[in-house]
Amino acid sequence: MQTTEIAKTGISVSAIALGGMPMSIYDRPPESQSLDTIHRALYLGITFIDTADSYCKDESDKHHNEKLIYKALQTYKGDVSKVIIATKGGLMRPNQSWTQNGNPQHLRETIRVSFEALGGNKPIDIWQYHSPDPKYTIEESLKAAKEAVEEGLIRFVGVSNFSVEQIKKARDVVDIVSVQNQYSPWQRQPESDGVLAYCEQENLTFLPWSPFGGMRRHTGLQDMPVLAKLAQEKGVSVYCIVLAWLRSKSPCILPIPGASKASSVEDSVQAIDVKLSSEEVANIDKETSSI
Repeated sequence: MQTTEIAKTGISVSAIALGGMPMSIYDRPPESQSLDTIHRALYLGITFIDTADSYCKDESDKHHNEKLIYKALQTYKGDVSKVIIATKGGLMRPNQSWTQNGNPQHLRETIRVSFEALGGNKPIDIWQYHSPDPKYTIEESLKAAKEAVEEGLIRFVGVSNFSVEQIKKARDVVDIVSVQNQYSPWQRQPESDGVLAYCEQENLTFLPWSPFGGMRRHTGLQDMPVLAKLAQEKGVSVYCIVLAWLRSKSPCILPIPGASKASSVEDSVQAIDVKLSSEEVANIDKETSSI
């Protein structure tokens, strides 16, 4: 498995990661299937798994995905010593909705519960503030993360759904190693709002969420001529083409495609070997920007 370094940490992880959300939301698969999916990812060399305290059905189910991932690591027969788990906190799930909560006291509490859910025997590898809550300053909210780093609950800190100015404010409070924003061929804001360029400039890892454009896009990728043509020519799926497109955009990008089946993981890792020319990337840009 090809690897990439997380920011300036000196930590190398697989160049394709695993997103855990599909295994824990309202239509999640049986636990046995999810454990098989994570085990297959580990077997194939994936060493970076992205999760969140809010990857669950609702508030009564909080931290489900973190606990699931920890169980998968504990039951895997191979070496998991180099696996990096990146979790998030700061979103709530009342009635299966998504709401922000940047209250510093809430973040202190959820960090501690995430720490326990992930085993409680070592610091959380990367904890990310899931989305800035306008009711609190970034300084107020991230003070909780800084305290957790000092207490040994968190090793590294990242942010999600942040603008460049918000990232800068976060870095004034605590060292930041990653930024997780939405990015796909249909959602290209990181290219125009300066976030991707800033991550490159500052050597921050960029984690694109919803790389296949969400459920509506995901189910229709086969019908997009430019993706279907490239997939046929290169002997891979349209999903591999999208992941290869992302990786072609910047060396700081680490795709985190979600999966709930082992076959999806097996498909995603094939993107490592897919190379797109600048002309092919431009063709994808052109066709998807008009949709």
